Amino acid sequence: MTSGTTVSFRDVWGSSSSDVFAVGDYGFILHYNGSAWSAMTSGTTNWLYGVWGSSSSDVFAVGDYGLILHYNGSAWSAVTTGVTVSLNGVWGSPSSDVFAVGDYGIILHYDGSAWSAMTNGATVSLQGVWGSSPSDVFAVGDWGFILHYDGSAWSALSSSTTNGLWGVWGSSPSNVFAVGDWGTILHYDGSAWSAMSSGTTNDLRGVYGSSPSNVFAVGAGGTILHYDGSVWSAMSSGTTNDLRGVYGSSPSNVFAVGGGGTILHY
Repeated sequence: MTSGTTVSFRDVWGSSSSDVFAVGDYGFILHYNGSAWSAMTSGTTNWLYGVWGSSSSDVFAVGDYGLILHYNGSAWSAVTTGVTVSLNGVWGSPSSDVFAVGDYGIILHYDGSAWSAMTNGATVSLQGVWGSSPSDVFAVGDWGFILHYDGSAWSALSSSTTNGLWGVWGSSPSNVFAVGDWGTILHYDGSAWSAMSSGTTNDLRGVYGSSPSNVFAVGAGGTILHYDGSVWSAMSSGTTNDLRGVYGSSPSNVFAVGGGGTILHY
């Protein structure tokens, strides 16, 4: 798709097929209205690494130096976080239970009125976060680190890898995928994490699905993998630019974003 920029994008999220946000370097934010992408005023030049929302008028973007931006349907504005480390991922459910993860093991929680730091025991950088509910949240990061939140406390889970993990997504508490360096794909069945065969050694940066049998992973060199419920297989992306984020509103409406202003649509 035509993005109108060569700025690299880091993540993508939308509330529908006609309401999609892509965020990236230098505070760049694009919005898709179903027919074209257009630039939004973010008010920052900090790099943005993650984006998530509960609706078209309640969207969060996170980035460098503890930056969190909030979109209310009309404009983006900065939110006070009290931290200065980079925030790399954001996810919530519902809008009054939002989690942001970042460098040095930082995890912030939003209760609908303010952000506060959560005790979790991690010291490594956390890159991605996803949950099936506010009491079932996963955070992944460097050195294969995986944390789980049960609604009361965070605890470390064994991943059986030391490869960095960048993205996490699931269809249920017992069907969760994490992707990372060297083509790493892990699957969680509700009890334990196990390695899956990805067929690639390219670093993977993002993962998203619409069902247990329709999951996409994206990564270095334009890598796109698809999981049909049984095996992962490579798809032709048409680009060699690194891909870092993937999101879809349905099986037939998926977006992937990455380096050099790349935005792909499936």
